[in-house]
Amino acid sequence: MQSVFTGPVYVVGDNIDTDQIIPAQYLTLVPTIPDEYEKLGSYAMCGLPESLYPVRFVEEGQMDSRYLIVVGGRNFGCGSSREHAPIALGSAGAKVVLAESFARIFFRNSVATGELYPCECVDRLCEILKTGDIVKVDLDTCTVTAQKTGKDYRFKPLGDVRPVVDAGGLFNYARKSGMIQAK
Repeated sequence: MQSVFTGPVYVVGDNIDTDQIIPAQYLTLVPTIPDEYEKLGSYAMCGLPESLYPVRFVEEGQMDSRYLIVVGGRNFGCGSSREHAPIALGSAGAKVVLAESFARIFFRNSVATGELYPCECVDRLCEILKTGDIVKVDLDTCTVTAQKTGKDYRFKPLGDVRPVVDAGGLFNYARKSGMIQAK
């Protein structure tokens, strides 16, 4: 499994809710249908107000984001319990969300779907990094290195959730570990 992710970050603030991550009108898309899964990614983060986020996570007319890593503040993923939120980010190409804290349901949905590594940062990276900055996230050393400055920042180890995300989600993990029968 990949343990190092390098790429540009997309930076948001505190209390980014699931309606900003994927607005309700797109919840009719079914993630298990490949075309609809891909479409879901094209709408990721489209609920963010353009006045605060003039750079879009997914550019108009594109299916994927150029941002591999999302950086948030406190309470990332608050709001409703829609599993579409981490799925939309993952479908758009995001691999990691670095935030000061997560809404419990978003954290759990990220792990259960296997779409994203939800990493809780020690530092307030949303005030240190800017959208487009290149970072290296190392899941083994629990560090984020800013390319521009070379400075390292820490995040809390993922612990028991990492193998679940590595496996591609809860059901894949359960099959691989023999908890449920493979099809």
